Amino acid sequence: MRILVVEDARSLAEVIAEGLRDQGMAVDVAHDGLAAAARLGENTYDVVVLDRDLPGIHGDTLCLMITERDDRAMVLMLTAAGEPGDRVSGLTLGADDYLAKPFHFPELILRIRSLARRRPTARARTLRAGGLELDPVRRTAVRDGRPLDLSVKEFAVLEALLRASPGFLSTEDLLEQVWDENADPFTNTVTVTISRLRRKVGEPPLITTTSGVGYRIDDIPTV
Repeated sequence: MRILVVEDARSLAEVIAEGLRDQGMAVDVAHDGLAAAARLGENTYDVVVLDRDLPGIHGDTLCLMITERDDRAMVLMLTAAGEPGDRVSGLTLGADDYLAKPFHFPELILRIRSLARRRPTARARTLRAGGLELDPVRRTAVRDGRPLDLSVKEFAVLEALLRASPGFLSTEDLLEQVWDENADPFTNTVTVTISRLRRKVGEPPLITTTSGVGYRIDDIPTV
């Protein structure tokens, strides 16, 4: 899951970003509307956490720009303006949800996950393949009834591969979807994570590698 946090208060933006990364999300940050518009032109996001009162391009204008896109992200407006009239006007602009500051971080996490599930391209809640069942909402993964003890990044890589199947994801794809734009493209972190994941998932192997193409999970039954 890739998230864009648009917040001009830098300390708050970093707190939100680090908290979401701890939940296994890939997070980019923009501190003004112009930077956010540039990010949106470069990447596809599942959810945009959008402060309303932004310099450069106002959050209201940015929200309208997002909702007009064919591959639009879901928009969670995060703002100090929390009166009923403010919420109504924000939702009228096309925002999918509205959360007033100050907020409880667990609620923010739940709202983001809920929005990601509602995104038009989102798939079934439970992802299955070869005896493996992964539930992105409950953050659980089992194979043949055996719970898998996965790290946050291992879980996120497995989820990304399941969602992409039967297609391939390259190392660059996984770095973008799981680690975000700050990841070092020359690192071996994807290879190491895939190796650990294979051991934990067990036999028979589910993750295949094609040199020069990437990784994939084969044969996901229709849910």
